[in-house]
Amino acid sequence: MMKMMYVYILTGKSNFVFYVEVTDDLVRRVWEHKNKLHDGFTARYNLNKLVYYEVYDDELTAIEREKTLKKYYKKTKRQLIEAKNKYYDDLYDTLM
Repeated sequence: MMKMMYVYILTGKSNFVFYVEVTDDLVRRVWEHKNKLHDGFTARYNLNKLVYYEVYDDELTAIEREKTLKKYYKKTKRQLIEAKNKYYDDLYDTLM
């Protein structure tokens, strides 16, 4: 059975700072961010709003996509997000 992989972008209330990551369990991982279970960048900057994600069935492809997105300028990340989520709604509840 193939493992689903997710590349996702989090932001905070201001939609100014973006965090790009990859995971095999998007619901759990975003829940961890929302509850600040790990010290680090997302906890420090209160980045807990899921505004974008992509689904992959191949871990290597997902990791390559994550690396690509991390290199994007903020403007390009904004364009990517706004193409699917114009108002930066928190998509976490849509995962349930």
